[in-house]
Amino acid sequence: MSRAHAISATVNSPADAVLHALPHPVLMVSPDGKIADANVAAEQFFEASIPMLRRHMLRDLVPFGSPLLSLIEQVRQRGSAVNEYKVDLATPRNPGERLVDLHVAPLAEYPEHVVVMLQERTIADKMDRQLTHRGATRSVVALAAMLAHEIKNPLSGIRGAAQLLEQSAGEDDRQLTKLICDETDRIVKLVDRMEVFADERPVEREPVNIHVVLDHVKRLAQTGFARHIKFVEEYDPSLPPVLANRDQLIQVFLNLVKNASEAIGENAIDGEIQLTTAFRPGVRLSVPGIKQRVALPLEFCIKDNGPGVPEDLMPHLFDPFVTTKQTGSGLGLALVAKIIGDHGGIIECES
Repeated sequence: MSRAHAISATVNSPADAVLHALPHPVLMVSPDGKIADANVAAEQFFEASIPMLRRHMLRDLVPFGSPLLSLIEQVRQRGSAVNEYKVDLATPRNPGERLVDLHVAPLAEYPEHVVVMLQERTIADKMDRQLTHRGATRSVVALAAMLAHEIKNPLSGIRGAAQLLEQSAGEDDRQLTKLICDETDRIVKLVDRMEVFADERPVEREPVNIHVVLDHVKRLAQTGFARHIKFVEEYDPSLPPVLANRDQLIQVFLNLVKNASEAIGENAIDGEIQLTTAFRPGVRLSVPGIKQRVALPLEFCIKDNGPGVPEDLMPHLFDPFVTTKQTGSGLGLALVAKIIGDHGGIIECES
């Protein structure tokens, strides 16, 4: 659910306009530790208006003993800027992990005053993980091309030899030759699935109504593997069409919904999958083959009330051959990550 924030700042100069246009929270802290000024992004971060922030000491808005307070003292003593990375500023007022990068610098025009800029880690970490997914996908592409060329041909020879042996073999030996044929067929199917990663052709796109895609996926799921699960939809009807490949989007969301269904389990009586769409302005990403950074204002979520993903698996969830299923190949989410990457998007999992 998006939260609306009223802009209570007064813009008196071009410098003020620039300050309030910054997407990162900026605070000016006076010598007594009180907040002297702030920008609009700081309003949103601390969920308080600028006049309200000016009535508070900085220590009231950050965790007890926060490194930010000692950094400010360090800057005052040295007279030079200091940076600190991945600092948690979560408080009872703003619960949950809130990792930020801190940039603290002195203000020459105002003795003993310092300026603090916070850069939230969420988007930066998503960009880093997206690049990791792409690197993992490239390794699968090379492996898929090698497998297709080096393995499928020998496998056909092994299968043919097993079929010839089956004609002159006894009943007991026929079970062994059948086992050879079944296992070679299974390996060929795995290689065929991996060959999809080697497809480097440009994605054919057209304007797609994402809600029509999600409704289609929901109907497919409710007539099959998710017939025992309740679906809840929270759509933003104002979203524009998505420039995408409809079939690939269906493949992505069907895979994610199927994973959500399997996480809930077949015997769950209160299983629920939530489909949400929302507008998230301000996110941009560099996409291979495109010079300009691409805006990513649209967010689509598949949520389930299953047990969640093990914490040790989370950083590698979209890597190839990573799975929690006993019979899974670990290629489904890797393929999803490839398709989303080809569309210039980011895929994330939160448990």
